[in-house]
Amino acid sequence: MDVASQNAAAGGNAAERRPGATHRRSTSRVTARVPVILRTAAAIAATAAVACACGTASASRPTALRSPSRAATASATPSPSASPSPSPKPRHRHKARAAGSPSANSAPPPARSQPTGPVVAAGCQDTFVPAYFYASSDWTQAIGTRPKPAVMFLNVDSGPGTSPQSHFQTLTRQAQAAGITVLGYSSTDYGDKPIASVEAEINDYKSWYGVNGIFLDLTQGTSGELSYYQQLANYIRANVPGGVVWLNVGAYPVQAFMSVANTVMVFEGSYSSYVSDQVPGWVSQYSPSHFANVLYATPQPDFDRAVNLSRTRSRAGFLFVTDLPGSGNPYGAMPSYWSQEAGTIGHC
Repeated sequence: MDVASQNAAAGGNAAERRPGATHRRSTSRVTARVPVILRTAAAIAATAAVACACGTASASRPTALRSPSRAATASATPSPSASPSPSPKPRHRHKARAAGSPSANSAPPPARSQPTGPVVAAGCQDTFVPAYFYASSDWTQAIGTRPKPAVMFLNVDSGPGTSPQSHFQTLTRQAQAAGITVLGYSSTDYGDKPIASVEAEINDYKSWYGVNGIFLDLTQGTSGELSYYQQLANYIRANVPGGVVWLNVGAYPVQAFMSVANTVMVFEGSYSSYVSDQVPGWVSQYSPSHFANVLYATPQPDFDRAVNLSRTRSRAGFLFVTDLPGSGNPYGAMPSYWSQEAGTIGHC
């Protein structure tokens, strides 16, 4: 669910998953990691599409590159980062400031108390939001929902960026004031990213944004990488107050990973692939709080069935469903049916 490292062309539905095993994804993961100008132009095209489609959002790739005005950027919700299943190699990164971001603010946010990680009660389910968008209006929509989402991901630029942004500092404070756990985003490149680089991003998220924990994306959930992720989880818990750890494997990992994180994202893909997803038997040994699912390209008529499958088959304590397609950035805006989603999922 990264965004700025998928600079190649987008790619369709998530790869087929097999129970009890984690595999490196091919080009089938969503390409949301695109250069800033591309993300900005895509967001503007998406906004126009919304006006013509009665609220149905779309984040299609633009055909022309141009830098929008600051006013246009603020309203077009360019996505700073996002990624369902990308191809881990080769990687061609475009590191740039989040699209539409105002000038950096060098002063860190004031210290504040950190809430503990959310725990889903037995038989209950919570929403969460991959907030890979810039616009305050999208953040406000998520923060103001009742029931509110339990968790939001802060992804400034496929990571914390190169300097603190006052825009995201303010939004983070607002989300936390509403009782939402905010997790900073860091990609691990399937365990290939140097641990020191990930730790540096963790430190930046802590000092610049006061996050409550970290969402580690592009996680390789096989035995050989277990010690890598355990070391990162230990670092997060030792250095970030509250120390909530989420891993995004996008499939069911080796079972030992369940002791590493508070929550593991075990599905990230289209609704059509979710229908045939296979769930290993050992899932029943854990609380729903240990599992998160992301479903994109989910049509409104299929929403209720998607939620039912997540509860009765997958036992997912955290769920995010969107109608945005996987061919662009499915996290570039809020789902068109967000109010229904919050009211349906955010209840026992």
